[in-house]
Amino acid sequence: MTPPPYGSSFEDYDDKTDCCATPEVFITDDGFRVCRNCGLVFGTEFVSTERRAYTADEVRARRRTEPRWRLYGPRTVIGITSMDSKGRQLASRRAQLFNRLSKIQGSLINSIERNFWESRPKLSSLCQKLQIPDFIQESAWKIYSEVAKQKLTMGRSIESFVTAALYAAVRIHDFPRLLEEIVEVAMIPLRSVHRSLGLIVRMVLPKMKLRYHPISPNPLIYRFGAELDLSITTQKFAYDLLKSASKRGLRKMGKDPKGIAAAVLYLAAKQKGERKTQTQIASVARITEVTLRTRAKQIRGHLIQVERV
Repeated sequence: MTPPPYGSSFEDYDDKTDCCATPEVFITDDGFRVCRNCGLVFGTEFVSTERRAYTADEVRARRRTEPRWRLYGPRTVIGITSMDSKGRQLASRRAQLFNRLSKIQGSLINSIERNFWESRPKLSSLCQKLQIPDFIQESAWKIYSEVAKQKLTMGRSIESFVTAALYAAVRIHDFPRLLEEIVEVAMIPLRSVHRSLGLIVRMVLPKMKLRYHPISPNPLIYRFGAELDLSITTQKFAYDLLKSASKRGLRKMGKDPKGIAAAVLYLAAKQKGERKTQTQIASVARITEVTLRTRAKQIRGHLIQVERV
């Protein structure tokens, strides 16, 4: 079977004998032209590859009649404007008609839909910047949808609840992302996110039968180790050090997991000869050097004599 040239369509493909008797070609989400009946791939469909518009006439000629304004909600929103899709001036009666239709459309939309219009793009933008997987984004959206249904956002910030819902989904799936990182990207106060997260943990997650898992130092060991360019042998040795110290009575309750992960990495790197300064490790883990030295001293005290460094 000879595939069609890259970027060619089904009509340009001469050898159609490889396809079934009744071809039904459609374009997938990835941009490929595929027969629905037999699954034969005919090539790639390029989307939005037209030449850039430079002049005002080219811009007006390429206007779309149905622009997609939001990621959630109706595809077309009737706005209050005096221009048509081609940039031409509307007559006064026609402009009044569209203004009236815009008010009617706004009155038919409830508060939850308006809330979703604002929150869904914010959540998608956060996940894209933080490189959050799709399944965690879907969990975060389900959590926020329940927040909106319970009307917890009334009188409160939508951004803080979106950020808190995303972090709750991260903790449910035990994904190695820190709250400080999410808040830094969202550019909102940490205190407001803490309040929203508390409401989600108390009122939303029990109703959805989801369990909030506190962050564990174990996945942070490998993440910090990769950022510090430590070998996988050193990272595994740090994991074994933490496991051994936990068996000998190290209490992790009430201690910042970032500090514990950074301390075992510091001890393991020192013993394996991959020396990293306390400043480097503390900067990656977002802790102070005092915390790093304190946690390292506590972990060293719970290790046997052979494991001490």
